[in-house]
Amino acid sequence: IKSLSLLIDSVHCVELTQPGSMVVRPGQSLTIDCKVSYSVTSYWSAWIRQPAGKALEWIGYISSGGGTGYSDKLKSKFSISRDTGTNTITLRGQNLQTEDTAVYYCAGDTQ
Repeated sequence: IKSLSLLIDSVHCVELTQPGSMVVRPGQSLTIDCKVSYSVTSYWSAWIRQPAGKALEWIGYISSGGGTGYSDKLKSKFSISRDTGTNTITLRGQNLQTEDTAVYYCAGDTQ
């Protein structure tokens, strides 16, 4: 059975906590939560990924007001939401394939 491996990491501008790794079979969905140390209603957050040996690829963002924006290439595959009570940013992916194998990063813009 083929599978795709997702390694999870975070950009340490501020404290962001994610699970260490996940394995998802092709066609399945995934949910990655990123707990942040800042108020999600005050700052923007983003998700980025990096396939092995390739450049970083921007997935999308969620603004302090809750608006979202996505890469044209990935907007039909991923969605980003937030929980203002727990300051958690969530990435949801659907119908993932082996080409989605990557390190997935959450990042916060606290500038």
